[in-house]
Amino acid sequence: MSKLRKTTLSHNGKNNMWELKDNGSSEVIKSFKTKADATTGGVLSKALGTEGGSVRIKKLDGTFEEERTFPGSADPRSSKG
Repeated sequence: MSKLRKTTLSHNGKNNMWELKDNGSSEVIKSFKTKADATTGGVLSKALGTEGGSVRIKKLDGTFEEERTFPGSADPRSSKG
């Protein structure tokens, strides 16, 4: 099994957008107007594409909120979240 792509969704105060960034290159994969736009309706899964990956989601203040793995079957540990 290949390594999961690691990304972070966080708020960029300079442009007032939520950005999904690749952790390795800091490349912005996709920008969103609101956090809800990014986290509902399978949008993160679609942004990561068929290869999937892990997304660390931060709060507006920059602290860690949660982590999601796409697809869920690729989650490397058996956890409830």
